[in-house]
Amino acid sequence: MGQLCLTGCRRLPDAPGAPASQPLLPPGRRRLLLLLLFIMLALWLCMVYSCAAGSCAAAAAAPGLLLVGSSAPARRAHSPALLSKLLLLRTPGSKGQLSPDQEDDDDEDDDEEDDAGSNGAAPDSLSPITSFLNGSGTKRLPQAVIIGVKKGGTRALLEFLRVHPDVRAVGAEPHFFDRNYERGLAWYRELMPRTLDGQITMEKTPSYFVTKEAPARISAMSKGTKLIVVVRDPVTRAISDYTQTLSKKPDIPTFESLTFKNRTTGLIDTSWSAIQIGIYAKHLENWLLYFPIGQILFVSGERLISDPAGELGRVQDFLGLKRIITDKHFYFNKTKGFPCLKKAEGSSKPHCLGKTKGRTHPSIDQKVVQRLREFYRPFNMKFYQMTGHDFGWD
Repeated sequence: MGQLCLTGCRRLPDAPGAPASQPLLPPGRRRLLLLLLFIMLALWLCMVYSCAAGSCAAAAAAPGLLLVGSSAPARRAHSPALLSKLLLLRTPGSKGQLSPDQEDDDDEDDDEEDDAGSNGAAPDSLSPITSFLNGSGTKRLPQAVIIGVKKGGTRALLEFLRVHPDVRAVGAEPHFFDRNYERGLAWYRELMPRTLDGQITMEKTPSYFVTKEAPARISAMSKGTKLIVVVRDPVTRAISDYTQTLSKKPDIPTFESLTFKNRTTGLIDTSWSAIQIGIYAKHLENWLLYFPIGQILFVSGERLISDPAGELGRVQDFLGLKRIITDKHFYFNKTKGFPCLKKAEGSSKPHCLGKTKGRTHPSIDQKVVQRLREFYRPFNMKFYQMTGHDFGWD
């Protein structure tokens, strides 16, 4: 009898006198079978590539089945030289993890809408395949934390840092040291991505900088934790803060009315958070009770826009990382008014921060702006002395 043969084999002749045998699969069906096999192979390779990029998720209904292209939060930067790093995945569907597209940035209000990290839910369980792929990494408490400030540029810094293959970071703001501390370090650790030896685990929650209990709590976790603070002209920062709130609550009072306790005397209302956050020297004093100044890096929010590679160079040095993120990673988006990544982590396409970034500020009376500059000037001078750096806001 004839034998089934797809490619590369010879058919044995039929016995003398026997009727000619027909192939088990007609040529048309054989071609279809080969096509299906090719498609299955292509899908498998696509799945492996997607997992290597950190973009596969476990199927809830069928444990062990990987769905390609889901869970955007899983994207991370990896070293192409190490297969083990390529196979490291973030926990798909984990609570407290957002995609770069969701752009919660350095503000608590945006995070309360999108940040699952503050809802108290623990990460979902992993499928067997995802657990296997994640097995080569370890979840560690962060060695570095971006602690502030709101509307200073912390989201931009985190997105830029994620390009580095040795930086692994939680996408969303965990708010552990201000809102979820009672849940314990084990809960906090579960929010972290898996890392290999030599990789740094990071998170950012800008409200830590103005949270009285945060310095002691982070110090209790590890006295060696490296802290990063992105600071910005406090007047511009306050207006940006107000602009964000205005976009959510159009009926709020004017900036001017919120700024002053008494407009006639020019007395500033320091109880308004938009004003209070910008008194950097006051907040820094609290941190210096628990951490030496050399363990805190102050990043200029202005220079992060004008010279992102330069500021990222300082950050990489501070974290003990090789300077991999350079000018070649950025281009300036004139429409948005700030730098964007030529290639975001886990993607071959350019990436800019979302639509909530670069909002147009409302027109503010210049007399109000000038009064705010006068108010902040002595605090800025003290901050320059404490950090040893003149940020040029005056």
